Amino acid sequence: MGKNIAVLLTNEFEDSEYTDPAKAFENAGHSLTVIEKEKGKTIKGKQGEATVTVDASIDDVKPSDFDALFIPGGFSPDLLRADDRFVQFAKSFMDEKKPVFAICHGPQLLITAETLKGRDVTGYKSIHVDLKNAGANLHDKEVVVCQNQLVTSRHPGDLEAFNRESVKLLEA
Repeated sequence: MGKNIAVLLTNEFEDSEYTDPAKAFENAGHSLTVIEKEKGKTIKGKQGEATVTVDASIDDVKPSDFDALFIPGGFSPDLLRADDRFVQFAKSFMDEKKPVFAICHGPQLLITAETLKGRDVTGYKSIHVDLKNAGANLHDKEVVVCQNQLVTSRHPGDLEAFNRESVKLLEA
């Protein structure tokens, strides 16, 4: 049976880091709910290739509604982590050991949620120091799967590996 995946997303996300995994999740039979501040709002990727309509407001959902969390990269995670509601939402997935998929700058939300201490992760080169300072064990490779819960990748060039490991974890 397909899983219900929460997607934390706002403007300036990295287009392919949303569209490519979203397609992989849907092709595997899972459903996505895009969550932002305002339901029905149209948000745009930073490359101008993808536009997404927000399915739900952060105020209308709770982590228990979902089986997994997906955090695409770009500037979106940095914008979202300034809002405690998104930080707490992400934190609860980590605390409850539900699957979390974060690519590129996606781990920034998990850094702010203070959930990466002792975890094996990767991310975009510019946040490597931030990941180390958050207490994470940094690995510079295309995909890192930690404790059969957290899947991270560095950039769009890693999408094939990211999608493969994310879908595999959902099927487990």
